[in-house]
Parts: sequence; structure tokens; C-alpha cells
Amino acid sequence: MRLPAGVTVFERGWLSSNNILLLGADQAALVDSGYCAHAEQTVALLRLALRGRPLDLLLNTHLHSDHCGGDAAIQSAWPDVRTRIPPGQAAHVRNWDPVALTYEPTGQECPRFRIDGLLEPGTELTIARRHWQVHSAPGHDPHSVILFEPQSRALISADALWENGFGIVFQELEGDRAFDEVANTLDVIESLRPALVIPGHGKVFTDVGLALANARRRLDGFMRDPQKHAAHAAKVLLKFKLLELQRLRVAEFVQWAQATPYFRLVRGRWFSELDMTTWIEQLAADLARSGAATREGDCILNA
Repeated sequence: MRLPAGVTVFERGWLSSNNILLLGADQAALVDSGYCAHAEQTVALLRLALRGRPLDLLLNTHLHSDHCGGDAAIQSAWPDVRTRIPPGQAAHVRNWDPVALTYEPTGQECPRFRIDGLLEPGTELTIARRHWQVHSAPGHDPHSVILFEPQSRALISADALWENGFGIVFQELEGDRAFDEVANTLDVIESLRPALVIPGHGKVFTDVGLALANARRRLDGFMRDPQKHAAHAAKVLLKFKLLELQRLRVAEFVQWAQATPYFRLVRGRWFSELDMTTWIEQLAADLARSGAATREGDCILNA
């Protein structure tokens, strides 16, 4: 697939977000840095692509751990890099609050990093001689942004739109209505008329109309049956931990889940009739049926 000149996409797995390198004659910027477990690989990929050039900018579309977990390693490798994030959680980063930043509640990790500026929605960034518009994209994350370049009509969509869906709507799990925000963000994306989408996860795609239709159909299903979204979210969090550790005994998963606030919240709100062990066993069985996990005795393995 033909990307705009100067744009390189490191397509990662589902533990780390995709990394997008914007490279020009006088500037190099990276959008999203992946999860901390892959930080060494992220730095190696960047060194190879930059060929001795400095990295000038590090931009985060939002602050979930799989999108900014490599920030600290990149800042260590390129001490002069300037890091910009959406404005909503800037105070939490400056004061480093891993609870407010969702790392502890989701049972994930993110080494502390610094910020040097903000990605303000409604503004424009000139990177490698291309003008990237910053658009607010709440839903999956209330503070997320997406980046659109009108000349090439390329969209960096983060987790607001994938080829086959979008990211978990965390506010819905917390009891705040946010499905409407997902719908509004999909409308914003449609209004931009992108020709090419670089998602936060998965391959770059050009059939944007089909992706939007798939996302809206999925959203409609979640709105009709919020418990379905809650079950999906629990399986995604479980799968994320499997991607990180590859193998865990059921008892270890139960111990992790009991210590993870989001898991306790989802079970207490939607599946309180099940004890934690029974619920984890059910989620693992669902993952195995979908091919996302396997069972080996009392262990759950990443597939």
C-alpha cells in the first residue's frame, strides 16, 4: 500500500500500538511508542530507520500504556526529543499519577516519562513539510486525538477506528455514557473523507467506508447490549496480559484479576453472579474458542 512520502509505519502486534515515523529533510517525528515490554525493539526499529539522525518529536495520540509505554526508553535514547500529548491528562503526567492514568487500574505498566508540550485539538502541526490537523476523538479514550493530513488525505486514527472496529470504551465500563462519543468521532472521521487510514492496531487500509460501516454496526450491537461490550472488554484485558506474559496458570490469572480494579469493576457491575475463578475460566474458554488462547492443563497460553 502506497503511503505518503516520508511516512513509515512500524506495524506491531496487539500488545504494542503501531508506530508511525514522519520523516522529512529537517525533522523526524514518531507518533505513539508502543508498550514498555517492546521498548527495546521500538528503539532498535527507530535507530534503523533514522540512520543516525536525531528524533525531534514524540507524539502520543492518547496515554494508554500500549501507545506511550515506550516513551521513557525513547527519551533516554534521544534526550533532546520533545514530547507532546493531548491536554486532558497533562497534570497527571507531570505529577505522575498511575491510577488516574489508568495503568494500575488496568493491571498494566508504563515507565514514567516527561512531557514538553500539548497536542491541542483544533490546531495544526507542520511535520516534515506536511500539515497535520489535530482533531479531538473521544470515545475509546476521552482525551484521544487523531491526526489528518489533507493533501494526502491520510488519517492517523489511533484506536478511534480500526479496519474491523475500535478500542474498548472505558468510560462505559465506569458507568459514564460514552457510546455517543464513539458515534460522534466516527462522524468526524467520515467528514474528513480520508483516503488512507493508519490505525493504532492492525494494517493500514483504504476502504474507509467499509471500516466505518463495520464500526457502526459493532457500536450498535454494544449499545443494544452493554453487557456484550463489558464481556468483550474483560477478554481484551485478559488477552493483553497473555500477550505480555504468554503463559499463566488459572490461579495466577485469578490473583491478577482480583488485584486489578477494572476487572473487579466489570465483574461487580455485569457478572456479579459469578465468582472470579468461574468467570476467568469462562473468559479463557471464550478466548480459546476464538483461537486467541489455548489451554494446557491448569495454564492459559497465548495463541
